[in-house]
Amino acid sequence: MKAVVQREAGGSETLRLARIDKPILQDGQLLVRVMAAGVNRADIVQREGRYPAPPGASAILGLEVAGVVEEVRGMSRFQPGDAVFGLVPGGGYAEYAVLDDELAIPKPDSLSWTEAASLPEAWMTAWFNIVEVGAFREGERVLIHAGASGVGAAAIQLVRLLGGESLVSVGSSVKLDFCRSLGASQGWLRQDQPVFAELVRQWGGADLVLDPVGGARLSENLRAMNMDGRLVLIGLMGGAESAIPLGLVLMKRLTVRGSTLRNQPLNVRGRLALALEEHVLPAIAAGSVEVTVDSVFPIEAVADAHDWMECNNNLGKVVLSMENVMPS
Repeated sequence: MKAVVQREAGGSETLRLARIDKPILQDGQLLVRVMAAGVNRADIVQREGRYPAPPGASAILGLEVAGVVEEVRGMSRFQPGDAVFGLVPGGGYAEYAVLDDELAIPKPDSLSWTEAASLPEAWMTAWFNIVEVGAFREGERVLIHAGASGVGAAAIQLVRLLGGESLVSVGSSVKLDFCRSLGASQGWLRQDQPVFAELVRQWGGADLVLDPVGGARLSENLRAMNMDGRLVLIGLMGGAESAIPLGLVLMKRLTVRGSTLRNQPLNVRGRLALALEEHVLPAIAAGSVEVTVDSVFPIEAVADAHDWMECNNNLGKVVLSMENVMPS
């Protein structure tokens, strides 16, 4: 089969399309002929050699796919020919990928392949860290950094759907307008407001913070939070080191928790897939939630897709299309 491989860790120029063997199924898995695959920040960090695949997972990049079931191993509600999408631990940038049956979601006819492939990582990450880890409660105010990213766009809409208010930080006025169109009530350009705690406090403070940045911003986040606030750290785009004002953590009874989705047990990821199927898909069908696909690149242009995301150009999700790849 055709797949994106690397000769060594590094920049986008290390990615190339090559022929490799098809993956081998285990019980409880589906072999999916991939029609589209989502691109995520985690793919870039893995490409650079700083985020290795979990034990037993494919070393090929790609964490979410949409496609047609080719083969089923074990008991399943799916059969060959079914259109599905879902989260994979790796291997998405390929003609065929292995999808755990528990994580497979039937693709509605109303969604294109690229739209379906854009959903799992962003929405399952948002749901997990806002609803489960962050213990969101109706009426709360959520501070979302990188609001125009795939996860950010999902988080803004999820907070609105659940009866909350979101505040965002972004890198451009175009991105701020995009976030407001999705339901963000307040926002700022991070280059214009590097010290933002007072601004957030003026808006009522944050009960929950979704932070993919970390680094020096952590201290400002804690200052912006209300009593009993929760901060969920989901990335380190701004660096892995930070000074923490422990006095604030103590006196405001704050919670700081790190969270990753990729290494969660299968039953946890399965629970999140079910939430996407039962709550998010109906909201999309009802028109209360938007699918936010920014751009679609053919698999041959995978390096361009990574460059586009690394330059922070995207409003929502970047997706790779395999629809024109002839089956091997």
